[in-house]
Amino acid sequence: MKKEFNLAFNEVLDSKQLPPEIVIEAIESAMASAYRKSVNASSAQEVTAKIDTEKGGVVIFAEKEVVEEVQDDRTEVTLEVARTYNAEIQLGDMVMAESTPKDFGRVAAQTARQVIQQRLREADREAQFQHFGSQVGEIINGIVQATNPKQLTLALEKKAEGIMPQKEMIRGERFRVHDRVRALLAEVKMSPRGPQIILSRSHKNFLRRLLEDEVPEIYNGQVEIRSISREPGQRSKVAVSAVQPGIDPVGACVGVRGVRIQAIVRELNDEKIDVIEWNANPNEYIAKALSPARVLGVFLDRFIKGAKTATVVVPEDQLSLAIGRDGQNARLAAKLTGWRIDIKSVPEATADAIYKLQNDPEYAEIAAIEMANVPVLEAILARKTEGRPVQPEEFALLGQFVSRVEGGLLDRREADQQAVLEERTKIRATIPDAAFHVPLDELDVPLRFTIELGGAGYSTIGDLLYQLRLNRDDILAVNGIGPKAMELIDAALAAWLDQLANQPAAEETAPQAEPDPAIDPALALSATPEVEPAPAVEAVGAAAPAGADEIPEDDEKRMDDPFVFTPADFGVVETEEEVDGDGETAEQKKKKKKKRFVEIEYDPERDVTIVKRQRKRGPQGSWEVEE
Repeated sequence: MKKEFNLAFNEVLDSKQLPPEIVIEAIESAMASAYRKSVNASSAQEVTAKIDTEKGGVVIFAEKEVVEEVQDDRTEVTLEVARTYNAEIQLGDMVMAESTPKDFGRVAAQTARQVIQQRLREADREAQFQHFGSQVGEIINGIVQATNPKQLTLALEKKAEGIMPQKEMIRGERFRVHDRVRALLAEVKMSPRGPQIILSRSHKNFLRRLLEDEVPEIYNGQVEIRSISREPGQRSKVAVSAVQPGIDPVGACVGVRGVRIQAIVRELNDEKIDVIEWNANPNEYIAKALSPARVLGVFLDRFIKGAKTATVVVPEDQLSLAIGRDGQNARLAAKLTGWRIDIKSVPEATADAIYKLQNDPEYAEIAAIEMANVPVLEAILARKTEGRPVQPEEFALLGQFVSRVEGGLLDRREADQQAVLEERTKIRATIPDAAFHVPLDELDVPLRFTIELGGAGYSTIGDLLYQLRLNRDDILAVNGIGPKAMELIDAALAAWLDQLANQPAAEETAPQAEPDPAIDPALALSATPEVEPAPAVEAVGAAAPAGADEIPEDDEKRMDDPFVFTPADFGVVETEEEVDGDGETAEQKKKKKKKRFVEIEYDPERDVTIVKRQRKRGPQGSWEVEE
């Protein structure tokens, strides 16, 4: 029995290519289900199965109640038998006891076969999903099993199948059954019939992985692939840069006599690959991206709305090469660089520049300088249109004119942009930093104005102040904000700024008052000989006459500790400064500090300072004593 079980077990492992613990778990779960079905066990009863590798059989354990006399052996067991499993078991307890039927082997073979197969299929699918899920984005090998116009089916390792839809194939490729194919593992997703593995040969990352396999410098990180643009089966462009100094990135990818790049070209069904060196300068990068065409000038317009646009000027004989068949070269260069590329020949760019000088007000300053050269240039263009010969020097003259006009306009736009940035920086400097940390709802304006402004993107008082000083019309354009609302907003902002400006003045410290000779400083300090005198507190007004026992509310906490001395300890008190009605706001009146009346005495017998406070509330003339 043991030999037969081991042979069958090993056969399952070899056929399913699963770990032993997964197969054992599936068999045990199936045997437990077979036992429940054979003895009609309740679903509430716990049942487990254990494989006995020594005997080559299966042992069933079921949860049973310990009783004196067994009436149903499916759910009950005697105390004597139960104690063979647990010596401390008592009557009424539950115990997991062996409950294997005598003919369970034959019954299990009939009832558990389908369950075991289902569990093994589920385990096999889960193992495939985990295995291929960890390889997404990598190149794998497969053998063609079936072909049809819509997709290609490949046999993979672990007895899995992958599909390659028609859109993921390279145009023009034809495969036959049993052909070996390399493809990128693009996606793995679970379906009711198991993991669905999607393969691709048209993805740009397939080219990236091929370059990593063929070029050791890329695999080792010495050369980095910056960008890839690809039209599968036709042409691709790859921008690379050297991470380590002294390495030619383009030469490393091409290889000696092109041996490295040619291996990739053959794998991609003779797809043309342009390898260019990445450059941080957009002008040079765009010029190289349009290779093999030769470029005369690149003019970048970063300040127009929408996509970034680059105007590229090429010689007339290079125009078709720069654009490519059906615009393919220009399209790939735009994808590679991220710029919208407008390609013009020298005569076309010259004619456009002359038209802009004559009609576009933005070119007025440049037109005042260049209009004297326009007749000469128009004569050259006229000869070119008539088909008469034009000298190379004249073509160079046209190119220089285009560079001056387009380059001059871009320089002026950059200068204007810089001036705008400087102006905004100056406006920002006039606004306190604290304004950008105060929410807009703290401004004293109607709530509906705050809601409308917040919906327009102004979340703080600083944002509102900045936009008002930059352009008031943008605030007036907000829904619900009109001239009357602007008056309220301006008044609220002015009041807030005044309050912010007056706040630091209230925090200025006054010089420390002289101690009152009525109280002996030496006697007071003798109570705490090791404590340094406390620093002077903030003064709000002039000192009161000697003998007054009034201190501000802020110093009340300091009097709670008898070992911290303030000017009040020496008979010096601070009073509120009398302010003219015109110079005092309503907020300042609310912030007036309440006065407290105190008396300070020193007890030489107990060596402590006694503070007596008179409260306004409570019996008249009552004092509160603190030590």
